[in-house]
Amino acid sequence: TDFGLFVGLDGDIDGLVHHSDISWTEPGETAVKNYKKGETVQARILAIDVEKERISLGIKQLSGGESGGAIDSLQKGAVVTCVVTGIQESGIDVKINDTISAFIKKSDLSRDRQEQRPDRFAVGDRVDAKVTNVDKNAHKVIVSIKALEADEQKRAIEEYGSTDSGASLGDTLGAAL
Repeated sequence: TDFGLFVGLDGDIDGLVHHSDISWTEPGETAVKNYKKGETVQARILAIDVEKERISLGIKQLSGGESGGAIDSLQKGAVVTCVVTGIQESGIDVKINDTISAFIKKSDLSRDRQEQRPDRFAVGDRVDAKVTNVDKNAHKVIVSIKALEADEQKRAIEEYGSTDSGASLGDTLGAAL
């Protein structure tokens, strides 16, 4: 169906593989077209709802995902080097450790709003970013260049002192005139 695959189980029981549980790499609407009625598939039981008589199944959960389990080694707050794999109007696609796909949205490309332009990157560029979230169940990693820049500035202030010299902007501009 448009929303997934019905799978016949032993004992005349049907289970549903929702299209979002078919593939880690393909959109569900595309992945569902790779299956034909009567085909044998392996799936993992994700949930059983006795009251509604429903069994939720997953095919993609049988594999480690596109990252091959590498996502398990990532921790929130880690700094990673990413390779740009695609440029979109809304941000950039990146690969972490050549295995984990991630997306850095436009607002996370820089602290400076003028630098939040995806077109300043090119496919193949290497960029450092901070891991801001790891969802191991969904196999999603969120990374941010902006968060890394904020951390670097905070560390610099702690190490070298405040950027505030004690003079106000008005004092500085008045002295310049």
